[in-house]
Amino acid sequence: MVLIIFAINIVYVTFFTVRMIMTLKGYRYTAAAISVVEIVIYVIGLGLVLDNLNEIQNIVAYAIGYGCGVVVGSMIEEKMALGYITVNVISSEQNLKLPSILRGQGYGVTDWAVNGLDGNRSSLQILTPRKYELKLYVAIKEIDPKAFIISYEAKTIHGGFWVKSVKKGKLFK
Repeated sequence: MVLIIFAINIVYVTFFTVRMIMTLKGYRYTAAAISVVEIVIYVIGLGLVLDNLNEIQNIVAYAIGYGCGVVVGSMIEEKMALGYITVNVISSEQNLKLPSILRGQGYGVTDWAVNGLDGNRSSLQILTPRKYELKLYVAIKEIDPKAFIISYEAKTIHGGFWVKSVKKGKLFK
């Protein structure tokens, strides 16, 4: 019974975590379908615990399964890597061909000259699907190991050649 409760809660919370992320990323219909399965699993697991409330090991299994489900759900979400990120790069190297190299690899790059504390810099704003985030960091660091890199999630994207290319599936092949 303890193992069943533990396993049910891992599955339930994994579905819960994935559903929440899908909702936040705008996949509402997929999230709704996941929630149907999630709630069935939840009711079964909770019913098993409530039917045997005097058995402390069932409550402990429920709680530990919940925690494990959060970890598993987060790992699945990392693998799914939904959405896009914007990466801002500031480089002290003005003559690097970083923008053209990254464009050649399929990234959407806008670059301009900026001024920093120690003089002129090159600033880049790069848009990429999350699943290519780590690959982008490696590419930047290979060309400019001292580059300052900061990223954030892009919630809304509209216009530009890059968006059209993504929709046609032409990037990163």
